[in-house]
Amino acid sequence: MGKCTLMIHPEQVHNEEPEPDETRKERVDRELGELLQGLRVAVTGVQVLFAFLLTLPFAAGFHKVDALGRWLFFISLLSAALASVLFITPAAQHRLLFRTPLKEKMLHRANELGIAGAVGLAIAMTSAVALVAETVINAWPAALFGGAIALASGWFWILQPIVDLYRIKDVKS
Repeated sequence: MGKCTLMIHPEQVHNEEPEPDETRKERVDRELGELLQGLRVAVTGVQVLFAFLLTLPFAAGFHKVDALGRWLFFISLLSAALASVLFITPAAQHRLLFRTPLKEKMLHRANELGIAGAVGLAIAMTSAVALVAETVINAWPAALFGGAIALASGWFWILQPIVDLYRIKDVKS
């Protein structure tokens, strides 16, 4: 049975011309550097959210959060923790696999981990916004505001790029 995936791999859609006189190794090096730089931006955001969530149970008034709010808190906390692990993994693996012939494998893995980390971050942000809305206003606006964050992050981070890739693939076919 084949592997089911939403990913379009670079060999399926050649969407960037190599730099002039760039070897395959140089391209992999450049793409890995670009990917790691992008993950640095994402990891900063998720770590700020994660740090905030870690302090929340110790804040005055947290005991007033109802059962739904506590579930939203734990979903957000665990999703932020998972997103942190996923975003940090490529840098940790890069250190372990430094100067090995596995750089291209590491590049593809880092890309997949970055996408999974974005999903985790979207879940963490959605549930964090829903928690705040549920605590401040009530349950139905929490669903509305949380849903808005889920839709926005799902569209801009995942669906829009996938649509663009399929459009490019169709044009080049």
